[in-house]
Amino acid sequence: MESNQNLFSETAWHRAGGGPRYLQLSRHIARAIQDGRLEQGFQLPPERDLADLGNVSRVTVRKAVGELVDAGLVEQKRGSGSFVLGATPRTQQSLSTLVSFTENLEARGQTSSSRILSRGLFAPSPDEMMALGLASNQRVARIERLRYADDVPMALERSSIPSDILSDPDQVTTSLYQVLRRRNQAPSRAIQRVIAVNVPADDAELMGVAENTALLKISRTAFLISGRPIEYTQGLYRPDIYDFVAEIRPDGGS
Repeated sequence: MESNQNLFSETAWHRAGGGPRYLQLSRHIARAIQDGRLEQGFQLPPERDLADLGNVSRVTVRKAVGELVDAGLVEQKRGSGSFVLGATPRTQQSLSTLVSFTENLEARGQTSSSRILSRGLFAPSPDEMMALGLASNQRVARIERLRYADDVPMALERSSIPSDILSDPDQVTTSLYQVLRRRNQAPSRAIQRVIAVNVPADDAELMGVAENTALLKISRTAFLISGRPIEYTQGLYRPDIYDFVAEIRPDGGS
């Protein structure tokens, strides 16, 4: 196992322009856990020692470890310290920010990948016509993808985009939003609805779970800044390793 001096030193993880130091440190430790350099049960150095090794403040270390705890990679035991967990990490997705699956995983130090199950141009279904404001004689691009985090299937997403926004669905290999941004047509806001469903046999096999397992179903309609709806996605997500988190603030009323 790599020595603490080398693994946690500032030169091992800090990159100028790489973002906040606490995020760089937490991602570095997350990668070390995922590739086996830090094994299950390993006790992280005390907060003061980590701060000295990384040439950062104890506040930075505390925030970095907090990210690892939230991701399910580290457990803090009162009076004992912080320990590496061996279970599959849970990934969090904010319901309050519009970010792609790929970008969310990369921000948490995980490797994302996609398996394209089907894609093409089709006549819109009634649901697509209603969600995207399309007429029956228009076309819609459909992309069905199985999404992975560190080679673990986490989500099954079926996305629909008007053909004048995405004329060639073969352009999408990983991130749909990256393709839309290159065309200056990325959504600026979205409405998402979350329900629990029992997954049918075909989808269960793809997701690596038993038939009728309860999964989270997310229906999202995303809009351009003009208000035009340009994305309709329905996704199934494994709740055992994927958390959706929403920030709630007071509205100023009594």
